[in-house]
Amino acid sequence: RLMPELPKFDDEDLKSYGDEEEESALSPPAALMSVLATQELLLENILKCIPVGEFAVIQPLSDEFCLVLGYLLTWKLTLAFFKAASSQLRVLYSQYLRRTKSLNKLLYHLFRLMPENPVFSGPTSEVPNKDTKTFFTEELHLDVK
Repeated sequence: RLMPELPKFDDEDLKSYGDEEEESALSPPAALMSVLATQELLLENILKCIPVGEFAVIQPLSDEFCLVLGYLLTWKLTLAFFKAASSQLRVLYSQYLRRTKSLNKLLYHLFRLMPENPVFSGPTSEVPNKDTKTFFTEELHLDVK
């Protein structure tokens, strides 16, 4: 709930970033970026032996699962923050992510975490003989209970 409110504080200081000769960058919230940097290092240690194109098998409720889930949820917060920002701020934030290579790391991690066959095994209301359902064709409900 808080993430969409944070870019408003950077809007006030936006004018001071446009006067420099070099390409400007503005960090998203420092606490968020600090957590993300730590999680990137931890995830790199978990996935270091797995090349892109192969996928990692992460057992549910293991320590690795919790680290991966935390990393992905941090990116969800970051994207919510970006969505609420003005287009001018998005440019500055994206420059920061480009310099830190955080987006490159996200894609690198996602391509190693994505399952080879993302079959959806959740409850479905349709006839079992229908086409195979995948995580890309079904809506997921991620409510925390």
